Amino acid sequence: MNSKSLVRLSNIIGITSILLLVYWVFIFISITVFGFKVFRENLTESFYLSIVGILALMFGALIINIMFNLTRIAENHNQNVNQESKKTSKKLGLIFILSFPLIFVLLFGGDYLSSHKKEKMLVASAKSIIEDNAAKSNQLAAYSFDKKWIRNTASILKIYSKTDTNFPNVSVIVADTLDQSKVFLGFNQYFHENNTTALDKKDYIQEASKEERDYLSKVFYNNSTEIRFNANDGKYQLFYPYSKNGKKIVLYFSEYQRYGKIGS
Repeated sequence: MNSKSLVRLSNIIGITSILLLVYWVFIFISITVFGFKVFRENLTESFYLSIVGILALMFGALIINIMFNLTRIAENHNQNVNQESKKTSKKLGLIFILSFPLIFVLLFGGDYLSSHKKEKMLVASAKSIIEDNAAKSNQLAAYSFDKKWIRNTASILKIYSKTDTNFPNVSVIVADTLDQSKVFLGFNQYFHENNTTALDKKDYIQEASKEERDYLSKVFYNNSTEIRFNANDGKYQLFYPYSKNGKKIVLYFSEYQRYGKIGS
């Protein structure tokens, strides 16, 4: 391979490395800022390693250019060739600019498909857990604010959380009243019984956003059977209504999948 071929090869490697670096930084920023769930874990580590690899290619190409004195400019091309080269450069530049919206659309589409697939899988898992444990689910629906029900609920939820790997966290949400005001109470698998302290509903109030409170109100007070799924920044939440003998509860399943971020 002569020096001219090496020069051409080093130019190709250098330009390709720069393009890869720009694209990868754009993809990483898009995923980080908009929370796209395209790559699952260890994204930060992969990003750093990729940057090192791309920079190594760039510096290698630069060294080759320096070794073969690429600072000289060929002036033996005629005007027609230069004009054709300019037209080609404009086309390539336009394609390069238009590629960024395309990449963003692909990332957005991948995120949507990933969330939709996850929703179907989690709904099926929740339905399976409830149906396979019908007797226990009926016990949960027979809500009563006392230590016996809370103790039994904690035991059942511990079984639910270990039944399916998709749901490490399971809790029960019920509607109740506190000082003549409607409230939503939440119970999980952790219950530390204390015989000297009376139960207090304020300790079990379910923290929820306005959208979640509106949803729970529709379920408990408007007889809605809608299943609510929410995905945000790797956290999946599923609200699954269940009723038996006129009593209704909402099983709240949650899962957090760690997606790589800077500093994670």
